[in-house]
Amino acid sequence: MDAGHDREAAMNGHNDDAGAEEVFAGLRTRLFSTAYRMLGSRADADDVVQDAWLRWQDADHASLRSAEAWLITVTTRLALDRLRERKAERESYPGSWLPEPLVEMDENTPESAAELASDVSLALLWTLERLSADERAAFLLRQAFDQDYGDIAALLGKSEASCRQLVHRAQEKVREERPRFQPSPDAHRALIGAFMQAAGRGDREAMKALLASDVALVSDGGGKMPSFHRVLHGAGRIAGLFWAVEHKHPGGVHYRMARINGEPGLLRYIDGLLESIQSFSIHDSRITSVFVVRNPDKLGSAPKQLLV
Repeated sequence: MDAGHDREAAMNGHNDDAGAEEVFAGLRTRLFSTAYRMLGSRADADDVVQDAWLRWQDADHASLRSAEAWLITVTTRLALDRLRERKAERESYPGSWLPEPLVEMDENTPESAAELASDVSLALLWTLERLSADERAAFLLRQAFDQDYGDIAALLGKSEASCRQLVHRAQEKVREERPRFQPSPDAHRALIGAFMQAAGRGDREAMKALLASDVALVSDGGGKMPSFHRVLHGAGRIAGLFWAVEHKHPGGVHYRMARINGEPGLLRYIDGLLESIQSFSIHDSRITSVFVVRNPDKLGSAPKQLLV
Protein backbone atom coordinates (compact mmCIF):
# COMPACT_ATOMS: atom_id res chain seq x y z
CA MET A 1 0.00 0.00 0.00
CA ASP A 2 1.59 3.30 -1.07
CA ALA A 3 1.73 6.50 0.99
CA GLY A 4 -1.11 8.13 -0.95
CA HIS A 5 -3.34 5.13 -0.31
CA ASP A 6 -2.37 5.21 3.39
CA ARG A 7 -3.44 8.86 3.65
CA GLU A 8 -6.70 8.21 1.83
CA ALA A 9 -7.45 5.29 4.14
CA ALA A 10 -6.78 7.41 7.21
CA MET A 11 -9.01 10.23 5.95
CA ASN A 12 -11.79 7.67 5.36
CA GLY A 13 -11.64 6.66 8.99
CA HIS A 14 -9.49 3.50 8.98
CA ASN A 15 -7.89 3.16 12.38
CA ASP A 16 -4.33 3.07 11.17
CA ASP A 17 -1.89 4.68 13.62
CA ALA A 18 0.62 5.76 10.97
CA GLY A 19 -2.14 7.17 8.76
CA ALA A 20 -3.78 8.97 11.68
CA GLU A 21 -0.47 10.53 12.63
CA GLU A 22 0.05 11.66 9.04
CA VAL A 23 -3.39 13.24 8.92
CA PHE A 24 -2.75 15.16 12.14
CA ALA A 25 0.70 16.28 10.99
CA GLY A 26 -0.81 17.61 7.77
CA LEU A 27 -3.31 19.70 9.74
CA ARG A 28 -1.03 20.79 12.60
CA THR A 29 -0.29 24.25 11.15
CA ARG A 30 -3.98 24.96 10.66
CA LEU A 31 -4.81 23.73 14.16
CA PHE A 32 -2.09 25.93 15.65
CA SER A 33 -3.45 28.88 13.67
CA THR A 34 -6.94 28.15 14.99
CA ALA A 35 -5.79 28.06 18.61
CA TYR A 36 -3.50 31.07 18.22
CA ARG A 37 -6.31 33.18 16.73
CA MET A 38 -8.38 32.35 19.79
CA LEU A 39 -5.70 32.76 22.46
CA GLY A 40 -2.98 35.06 21.10
CA SER A 41 -0.31 32.98 22.82
CA ARG A 42 2.15 30.59 21.18
CA ALA A 43 2.57 28.53 24.36
CA ASP A 44 -1.18 28.24 24.94
CA ALA A 45 -1.77 27.38 21.28
CA ASP A 46 0.91 24.69 21.41
CA ASP A 47 -0.71 23.24 24.55
CA VAL A 48 -4.12 23.18 22.88
CA VAL A 49 -2.73 21.43 19.79
CA GLN A 50 -1.06 18.86 22.03
CA ASP A 51 -4.36 18.27 23.85
CA ALA A 52 -6.10 17.88 20.48
CA TRP A 53 -3.47 15.30 19.49
CA LEU A 54 -4.18 13.27 22.62
CA ARG A 55 -7.90 13.30 21.86
CA TRP A 56 -7.20 12.41 18.22
CA GLN A 57 -5.26 9.33 19.33
CA ASP A 58 -8.28 8.11 21.31
CA ALA A 59 -10.86 8.95 18.64
CA ASP A 60 -12.76 6.38 16.60
CA HIS A 61 -11.41 7.46 13.22
CA ALA A 62 -13.67 5.05 11.32
CA SER A 63 -16.78 6.89 12.50
CA LEU A 64 -15.66 10.37 11.41
CA ARG A 65 -17.09 11.99 8.30
CA SER A 66 -14.20 14.49 8.18
CA ALA A 67 -11.00 14.33 10.18
CA GLU A 68 -10.33 18.01 9.43
CA ALA A 69 -13.71 19.21 10.68
CA TRP A 70 -13.44 17.03 13.80
CA LEU A 71 -9.97 18.32 14.66
CA ILE A 72 -10.84 21.98 14.09
CA THR A 73 -13.94 21.59 16.26
CA VAL A 74 -11.99 19.91 19.06
CA THR A 75 -9.19 22.50 18.85
CA THR A 76 -11.68 25.38 18.94
CA ARG A 77 -13.51 23.89 21.92
CA LEU A 78 -10.24 23.40 23.82
CA ALA A 79 -9.13 26.95 22.99
CA LEU A 80 -12.50 28.34 24.05
CA ASP A 81 -12.28 26.52 27.38
CA ARG A 82 -8.81 27.92 27.95
CA LEU A 83 -9.90 31.41 26.94
CA ARG A 84 -12.69 31.30 29.50
CA GLU A 85 -10.27 30.04 32.15
CA ARG A 86 -7.93 32.96 31.42
CA LYS A 87 -10.68 35.61 31.61
CA ALA A 88 -9.82 36.71 35.15
CA GLU A 89 -6.11 36.70 34.35
CA ARG A 90 -6.65 38.91 31.30
CA GLU A 91 -8.87 41.29 33.29
CA SER A 92 -6.19 41.75 35.97
CA TYR A 93 -3.33 42.11 33.47
CA PRO A 94 -1.33 45.29 34.14
CA GLY A 95 -1.98 47.73 31.33
CA SER A 96 -2.84 46.73 27.77
CA TRP A 97 -2.70 43.05 26.79
CA LEU A 98 -1.27 42.30 23.35
CA PRO A 99 -0.84 38.90 21.73
CA GLU A 100 2.50 37.13 21.73
CA PRO A 101 3.96 38.05 18.31
CA LEU A 102 5.00 35.40 15.80
CA VAL A 103 8.31 36.59 14.35
CA GLU A 104 9.96 35.35 11.17
CA MET A 105 13.35 36.61 10.09
CA ASP A 106 13.24 34.45 6.95
CA GLU A 107 10.17 34.95 4.76
CA ASN A 108 10.47 31.39 3.46
CA THR A 109 10.03 29.65 6.81
CA PRO A 110 7.04 27.28 7.09
CA GLU A 111 5.10 29.67 9.33
CA SER A 112 4.99 32.22 6.53
CA ALA A 113 2.52 29.97 4.72
CA ALA A 114 -0.73 31.73 3.90
CA GLU A 115 -2.60 29.45 6.28
CA LEU A 116 -0.80 30.92 9.28
CA ALA A 117 -0.15 34.44 8.03
CA SER A 118 -3.76 35.13 7.04
CA ASP A 119 -5.79 37.22 9.47
CA VAL A 120 -3.54 36.89 12.50
CA SER A 121 -2.17 40.42 12.51
CA LEU A 122 -1.67 42.00 15.93
CA ALA A 123 -4.19 44.65 14.90
CA LEU A 124 -6.92 42.06 14.31
CA LEU A 125 -6.07 40.08 17.43
CA TRP A 126 -6.12 43.30 19.47
CA THR A 127 -9.62 43.93 18.16
CA LEU A 128 -10.73 40.34 18.85
CA GLU A 129 -9.49 40.70 22.41
CA ARG A 130 -12.34 43.13 23.04
CA LEU A 131 -14.92 40.50 22.03
CA SER A 132 -16.50 38.02 24.39
CA ALA A 133 -15.16 34.47 24.24
CA ASP A 134 -18.29 33.26 22.41
CA GLU A 135 -18.21 36.20 19.96
CA ARG A 136 -14.57 35.51 19.22
CA ALA A 137 -15.15 31.79 18.65
CA ALA A 138 -18.26 32.33 16.50
CA PHE A 139 -16.57 35.02 14.41
CA LEU A 140 -13.44 32.95 13.75
CA LEU A 141 -15.34 29.76 12.98
CA ARG A 142 -17.52 31.62 10.49
CA GLN A 143 -15.02 34.03 8.94
CA ALA A 144 -11.77 32.10 9.06
CA PHE A 145 -13.03 28.54 8.61
CA ASP A 146 -16.42 29.02 6.90
CA GLN A 147 -18.21 26.75 9.37
CA ASP A 148 -21.99 26.65 8.98
CA TYR A 149 -24.16 28.01 11.77
CA GLY A 150 -25.41 24.59 12.75
CA ASP A 151 -21.89 23.43 13.58
CA ILE A 152 -21.12 26.69 15.42
CA ALA A 153 -24.33 26.34 17.44
CA ALA A 154 -23.47 22.76 18.39
CA LEU A 155 -19.98 23.75 19.51
CA LEU A 156 -21.09 26.75 21.57
CA GLY A 157 -24.25 25.15 22.93
CA LYS A 158 -26.43 27.95 21.58
CA SER A 159 -29.18 28.31 19.00
CA GLU A 160 -28.32 29.10 15.38
CA ALA A 161 -30.11 32.45 15.75
CA SER A 162 -27.95 33.34 18.75
CA CYS A 163 -24.81 32.40 16.83
CA ARG A 164 -25.84 34.58 13.90
CA GLN A 165 -26.19 37.48 16.33
CA LEU A 166 -22.76 36.71 17.84
CA VAL A 167 -21.14 36.75 14.42
CA HIS A 168 -22.99 39.93 13.40
CA ARG A 169 -21.91 41.80 16.55
CA ALA A 170 -18.33 40.63 16.13
CA GLN A 171 -18.29 41.67 12.47
CA GLU A 172 -19.52 45.13 13.36
CA LYS A 173 -16.84 45.59 16.02
CA VAL A 174 -14.08 44.35 13.72
CA ARG A 175 -15.31 46.49 10.81
CA GLU A 176 -15.21 49.61 12.97
CA GLU A 177 -11.51 49.18 13.71
CA ARG A 178 -10.09 47.61 10.54
CA PRO A 179 -9.17 49.70 7.48
CA ARG A 180 -11.44 48.97 4.55
CA PHE A 181 -8.54 48.73 2.11
CA GLN A 182 -5.29 47.00 2.97
CA PRO A 183 -2.00 48.17 1.37
CA SER A 184 -0.08 45.87 -0.94
CA PRO A 185 2.76 43.92 0.74
CA ASP A 186 5.33 46.03 -1.13
CA ALA A 187 3.70 49.31 -0.06
CA HIS A 188 3.45 48.05 3.53
CA ARG A 189 7.12 47.06 3.58
CA ALA A 190 8.24 50.33 2.00
CA LEU A 191 6.37 52.45 4.55
CA ILE A 192 7.68 50.46 7.53
CA GLY A 193 11.17 50.61 6.05
CA ALA A 194 10.93 54.40 5.74
CA PHE A 195 9.72 54.65 9.33
CA MET A 196 12.58 52.42 10.49
CA GLN A 197 15.12 54.71 8.82
CA ALA A 198 13.55 57.82 10.33
CA ALA A 199 13.36 56.28 13.80
CA GLY A 200 16.93 55.00 13.54
CA ARG A 201 18.30 58.48 12.96
CA GLY A 202 15.93 60.12 15.45
CA ASP A 203 14.27 62.27 12.79
CA ARG A 204 11.09 63.36 14.54
CA GLU A 205 9.65 65.30 11.60
CA ALA A 206 10.24 62.46 9.14
CA MET A 207 8.51 60.03 11.50
CA LYS A 208 5.61 62.42 12.01
CA ALA A 209 5.13 62.68 8.24
CA LEU A 210 4.65 58.90 8.04
CA LEU A 211 2.08 58.75 10.83
CA ALA A 212 -1.62 59.48 10.55
CA SER A 213 -2.63 62.52 12.58
CA ASP A 214 -4.75 60.36 14.89
CA VAL A 215 -2.32 57.42 15.04
CA ALA A 216 -2.69 55.23 18.14
CA LEU A 217 0.04 53.43 20.08
CA VAL A 218 -0.65 50.38 22.26
CA SER A 219 2.15 49.04 24.46
CA ASP A 220 2.39 45.87 26.52
CA GLY A 221 5.01 45.58 29.25
CA GLY A 222 3.15 42.97 31.28
CA GLY A 223 4.12 44.73 34.51
CA LYS A 224 7.71 43.62 33.89
CA MET A 225 8.83 46.46 31.62
CA PRO A 226 7.70 50.10 31.59
CA SER A 227 4.73 50.66 29.31
CA PHE A 228 1.74 52.94 28.96
CA HIS A 229 -1.41 51.71 30.67
CA ARG A 230 -3.63 53.41 28.12
CA VAL A 231 -3.66 53.92 24.39
CA LEU A 232 -1.73 57.02 23.27
CA HIS A 233 -2.82 59.15 20.31
CA GLY A 234 -1.30 61.75 18.01
CA ALA A 235 1.47 61.80 15.40
CA GLY A 236 3.56 64.39 17.24
CA ARG A 237 3.36 62.54 20.53
CA ILE A 238 4.23 59.14 19.12
CA ALA A 239 7.04 60.46 16.93
CA GLY A 240 8.33 62.12 20.09
CA LEU A 241 8.34 58.81 21.95
CA PHE A 242 10.52 57.16 19.30
CA TRP A 243 12.77 60.22 19.27
CA ALA A 244 13.10 60.05 23.07
CA VAL A 245 14.35 56.45 22.93
CA GLU A 246 17.01 57.40 20.41
CA HIS A 247 17.93 60.49 22.43
CA LYS A 248 18.25 58.47 25.64
CA HIS A 249 20.51 55.84 24.02
CA PRO A 250 22.54 57.72 21.40
CA GLY A 251 24.11 55.23 19.01
CA GLY A 252 22.67 52.30 20.96
CA VAL A 253 19.30 51.89 19.24
CA HIS A 254 19.03 49.63 16.20
CA TYR A 255 16.01 48.38 14.26
CA ARG A 256 15.65 45.25 12.18
CA MET A 257 12.87 44.42 9.74
CA ALA A 258 11.02 41.17 10.33
CA ARG A 259 7.69 39.57 9.53
CA ILE A 260 5.42 39.99 12.55
CA ASN A 261 2.35 37.79 12.30
CA GLY A 262 2.73 37.65 8.54
CA GLU A 263 3.23 41.41 8.04
CA PRO A 264 6.29 43.69 7.90
CA GLY A 265 7.26 44.92 11.36
CA LEU A 266 10.26 45.94 13.43
CA LEU A 267 12.48 44.55 16.14
CA ARG A 268 14.11 47.21 18.30
CA TYR A 269 17.43 46.51 19.98
CA ILE A 270 19.01 48.70 22.65
CA ASP A 271 22.70 48.18 23.34
CA GLY A 272 22.52 44.96 21.34
CA LEU A 273 19.63 43.36 23.26
CA LEU A 274 16.04 42.93 22.09
CA GLU A 275 13.85 45.56 23.73
CA SER A 276 10.55 45.29 21.83
CA ILE A 277 8.66 43.82 18.90
CA GLN A 278 6.64 46.35 16.91
CA SER A 279 3.74 45.85 14.53
CA PHE A 280 1.87 48.47 12.49
CA SER A 281 -1.48 49.08 10.82
CA ILE A 282 -1.57 51.18 7.65
CA HIS A 283 -4.26 53.13 5.82
CA ASP A 284 -3.95 55.69 3.01
CA SER A 285 -0.13 55.44 3.02
CA ARG A 286 0.12 56.40 6.68
CA ILE A 287 0.67 54.39 9.85
CA THR A 288 -2.56 54.37 11.82
CA SER A 289 -1.64 52.07 14.72
CA VAL A 290 1.57 51.02 16.44
CA PHE A 291 1.67 47.94 18.66
CA VAL A 292 4.73 47.68 20.90
CA VAL A 293 5.28 44.43 22.80
CA ARG A 294 7.86 44.79 25.59
CA ASN A 295 6.76 42.03 27.96
CA PRO A 296 9.83 39.73 27.98
CA ASP A 297 7.57 36.69 28.26
CA LYS A 298 6.24 37.48 24.76
CA LEU A 299 9.54 38.11 22.97
CA GLY A 300 10.64 34.50 22.63
CA SER A 301 10.18 34.16 18.87
CA ALA A 302 12.69 36.92 18.01
CA PRO A 303 16.52 36.83 18.25
CA LYS A 304 17.51 38.08 21.71
CA GLN A 305 20.72 39.69 20.48
CA LEU A 306 21.28 42.00 17.57
CA LEU A 307 22.22 40.10 14.42
CA VAL A 308 24.98 42.03 12.73
